[in-house]
Amino acid sequence: MKPESLQRFVEAWGAMGALWGINRSVARVHALLMATEGALSLDEIAERLGMSKGNASMSLRDLRNFGVVRQVEVRGDRRDFYVTEPDVWTMFFRILTERKRRELDPAAEAVRRLALDSGATGAVRERLRQMEELLSTFDALASRLLRDPGSSRAALALLSGAPGGRPRRGPKLA
Repeated sequence: MKPESLQRFVEAWGAMGALWGINRSVARVHALLMATEGALSLDEIAERLGMSKGNASMSLRDLRNFGVVRQVEVRGDRRDFYVTEPDVWTMFFRILTERKRRELDPAAEAVRRLALDSGATGAVRERLRQMEELLSTFDALASRLLRDPGSSRAALALLSGAPGGRPRRGPKLA
């Protein structure tokens, strides 16, 4: 991949990650690994992204916790190397699982407790009830999607009108 194309992708993925509540450095490390053939060492990642080894290491730890990056061995080298999950759908479902666990589940529980214990009345009580219903709907949808990723992928493709989950527009990548 051309260095300038890689740099644009890394920065765009970092910006998108930041908008979605993911640390920009984490998203940039993920982008670099997604756009790189083969494994990269911690030193290579830090150098190529112009970040400290500590920041790169913490980003890799977060990505490993999400299950989208794994550590691998490179024969003849004692350093740790990293690769991304090769299947983007698997990556998507792992990220969704972790985000649900970290963000949606605690928020839904907090709203449930507030709706039950707040003593709110009138319009405030109704808003809390609606918020609880909305979060419960998202929770049920996410749980159903995560129960069977293969079927969920087919359902998402059907909903989007894209056969097999592939976009209908734009150039096809080789």
